[in-house]
Amino acid sequence: MGGSAVRAAIVALALIVGVPGGPAWVAESHARPGALRPVHTYSIVARDPDTGEMGVAVQSHWFSVGSLIPWAEAGVGAVATQSFVDVRYGASGLDLMRAGWSAEQTLRALTEADPHAEIRQVAMIDAKGTVAVHTGGRCIQYAGHELAEDFAVQANLMLNDGVWPAMAAAFRTATGTLAQRMLQALEAAQRAGGDLRGRQSAAILVVRARATGRAWEDRVVDLHVEDHPQPLGELRRLLTLHEAYQHMNRGDLAMEANDVEAALREYAAAQILVPENLEMRFWHGVSLVNAHRVEDALPIFAAIFEADENWRSLVPRLAAAGLLPGDPAVIDRIVSVGRR
Repeated sequence: MGGSAVRAAIVALALIVGVPGGPAWVAESHARPGALRPVHTYSIVARDPDTGEMGVAVQSHWFSVGSLIPWAEAGVGAVATQSFVDVRYGASGLDLMRAGWSAEQTLRALTEADPHAEIRQVAMIDAKGTVAVHTGGRCIQYAGHELAEDFAVQANLMLNDGVWPAMAAAFRTATGTLAQRMLQALEAAQRAGGDLRGRQSAAILVVRARATGRAWEDRVVDLHVEDHPQPLGELRRLLTLHEAYQHMNRGDLAMEANDVEAALREYAAAQILVPENLEMRFWHGVSLVNAHRVEDALPIFAAIFEADENWRSLVPRLAAAGLLPGDPAVIDRIVSVGRR
C-alpha cells in the first residue's frame, strides 16, 4: 500500500473509531438526527461489467438532489446516501474504498459507527463490482432495496412496495450506456408509483473504470435537474444533449487528426440526436468548408441563416480568426447563401 493509501486508511479508521484528530463522525450531525435532511427518494448504483464504468442515478421530491445523494470516483466506487441523509457516507465511503476496502466492508464499518443507522438508506459499489446496501429499520414505509450482480436499487417513502423491484427488472433488461440503463430504471420506478410526495429533481453521475489523473475527464456523465415538474423527462433530454455533444467533441478530435470522414460521421450523429440545435449544424458546415466541400456546406448554412440571421455575421469573423478559409470568394458565397 502506497503512502497516500496508508494516509487514507488512517483517516478512515480515525473516522470510524472517532479518535482525536480524526473526523468527528459521532460528535456532529449524527448526534442531532432532527437536523439532518430527510431526502426520501429512489436511486440506483451500478457498474458496467464491460466498460468498468460506475455510477449513480436518482430522483426525489427534494430540491437539488444531485448535490446530496450521488457520489462516485473513477477507479474507486460509487455511493448513494439517502433517507435521512448524511453526506459523509459518500465522502468517507469513497475514502475507505480508495484505501482498498470493499463496498461491503466500508458500509458495514460506517453503519456500525453511526448511532442513527436505523434512519439511513445507503448503497455502495466498488471498482470490482462488489455491492452493498443498507436500509435502516426506521426508514419510512414503503422502503426497501434489491441487490444483484453489479447493481443495487433502493427506495424509501414510496407510494407502494413495487417501486424498487420494478427498477431492478428494468435495469436487467435495459440497453445502451450505463447512464441510459440507469435512467431506464428510474423511469420504471416512476411508472410503478415512485415517491409518495411526487417529484422535483434528478441526477446521473457516471465515472470511468480507472482514474486518468485528470478529474475533469474521469466524469463521463454529470447531469443535474435541480427543480422541474418532470425531472426524468428533463434528465433524458439533457442526457441526449450530452451524448450529442460527445459526438461533436469526437468530431473535433478527428478534425485535429485530419480524419475528415470520421469527423463528419460524428457531427452527423450529433445532429440526428438533436436536429434542432443550430450550433451543431453550424460547426458541421464549417468543417465541410474546411474539408473543401463548400457545395455540401451551403444548404446547411442556408437553413441556419433562415432560422437565425445572427449566425451569418459569424462567418467572416471565423475567417478573420483563421477558422475558415481566407478566400474572400468562399466567404462571400457562404454569407450570401439564402439571401433574397
